Amino acid sequence: MSFNSVRSIATSALMASQVRMQVTASNIANADVAGYTKKTATQVAVATSGVGTGTAISAISSDVDRYLQKDLVAETSALASASQAASFSSSLQSAMGSTTSSDGAGTSLADAITTAQEAVVSLSGTIESETLAGLVVESLDTLTAQLRETSSTVQGLRTDADQQIADSVSSANDAIDQIAELNTQIVKAKALGQPTADLEDQRFNALTQLATQLDVSFSVKDSGEMRVHTTSGTVLVDSVVHHLSYAPATLVTPTTSFAGIMVDGRDIASDIKSGSIGGLLQQRDTVLPQTQSALDELAMQIADAVNAVYNQGTSVPPPSVLRGTTAIAATDVLDGSGTFRLALMDADGTLASATDLDLANYGTVGDLVDALNAIDGISASASGGVLQISSTTGAGIAIGNGDANPAVSNYFGLNDLLVGTSASSIKVRSDILSGSTDFAVAALDLTSSSVGAKVLNPSSALAQSLEEVFSGQHDFAAAGALGATTGTFTTYASTLVSQVAVTASTTASRLESRQSALDSVETAISSLSGVNIDEETALLSELEQQYSTAAQLLETLNAMFDALLAAARS
Repeated sequence: MSFNSVRSIATSALMASQVRMQVTASNIANADVAGYTKKTATQVAVATSGVGTGTAISAISSDVDRYLQKDLVAETSALASASQAASFSSSLQSAMGSTTSSDGAGTSLADAITTAQEAVVSLSGTIESETLAGLVVESLDTLTAQLRETSSTVQGLRTDADQQIADSVSSANDAIDQIAELNTQIVKAKALGQPTADLEDQRFNALTQLATQLDVSFSVKDSGEMRVHTTSGTVLVDSVVHHLSYAPATLVTPTTSFAGIMVDGRDIASDIKSGSIGGLLQQRDTVLPQTQSALDELAMQIADAVNAVYNQGTSVPPPSVLRGTTAIAATDVLDGSGTFRLALMDADGTLASATDLDLANYGTVGDLVDALNAIDGISASASGGVLQISSTTGAGIAIGNGDANPAVSNYFGLNDLLVGTSASSIKVRSDILSGSTDFAVAALDLTSSSVGAKVLNPSSALAQSLEEVFSGQHDFAAAGALGATTGTFTTYASTLVSQVAVTASTTASRLESRQSALDSVETAISSLSGVNIDEETALLSELEQQYSTAAQLLETLNAMFDALLAAARS
């Protein structure tokens, strides 16, 4: 074997050791870098005509398990979804309040209902007390304000979710672009026979970032190109990129219709089941609307039951204008029966006139309006979308519902205490809240129709009926996650608060479970593809020895060659 052959072998050994040392040193330096996998320089023997002529590095690669990578992608999406659920559930639980606090007083809707009930009970014992009547109004104002605030928080959380969806879509598109760019680099490098392991690590990191946003799957072609699609099959990356697009709502209300999450002109929102986007969609479109639905059911049950009682009464002095809250038109069919009384009276409740009207005589709301207008001293109208009855003389107006079915005052909402159509709008009627109209403490006495008779006298009966509304049983329709049930307002509110608390606890536990599952997959990947500092350090020492040996061999060869040259010259 010639000196040149030996020199070539020694040089190749030196270069191979140097490359392997560089790879090993890089492994050690990047051991704590997220997503980095251990790189291995594969060393092979080089032979010419069956004779060994040195060594070479054939490839620099990482040992990765595609099945474990797929598991990691899936668990990353599941964890992101669970994280959103836990975060929003915790915020919602805070908004719903609790049944106890540091001072022993609860802050939940159930506690606000109990406070209102206690105020009504106190008033029923001393009906003449303006102070106690004011406390009833105040407690109802507090209750309705809490319903509105809770509803507002629910819609605020939906707004947050909607905006976060837009942010997540933007992040997903960034990851898609990064995967596509790395695809180009990897395919080119493979074609040139260059190492791609580090590029593949970067690409997989981009893929896990994409998986954080939505559930995806992937495959890798022989050329090195990665194809990415949603788990439902929508392609996101192939030879080109397929971006997601989404426009968040400018205002979120219980009735808002949201735009779709589009890919190539198709809405894929319903296909996204996991990742941050999947979790946010679940909160925005299912969980939070369910809570809103239950809040609306509670609010309207309270309003309807309270108003049904309150419409039986009137304030003293009685108002000169009754304006309804029920939306109507003059052409609406009025299918009723029985007689009710409309009375005009002085401020102290002394009767000026009384007119009895039979509902069976009127086929439409317009017919009833005409009959009311025929009464001396009365002007009635349905032109504003609600029924309004006014005194043209300034006298007070009161209605006695008698045996009318439906009860006229309640049917048209002529003396509602609570107004609004949902938890987001329920409130105490403004004139009662401001004190410009007194709280109703009397009902029209239908036993006398004699002019000059005192037909309005304060009575605890109305307050007692209101107390029965709060203590009595009500039939609640299925709403949100709560099934149809019968119970008190307090019971229903407590059930709703408890349901939200249970959900918060469940989602927190699910988050822990998903984190544990992801940790297990990451541990499995690390044991297979991660860097073991001790092993790499030992290998580096071994490679340094090999490098030193190859260098000594070259040094010896150089010395021999110099000796031969010197001998030849002499």
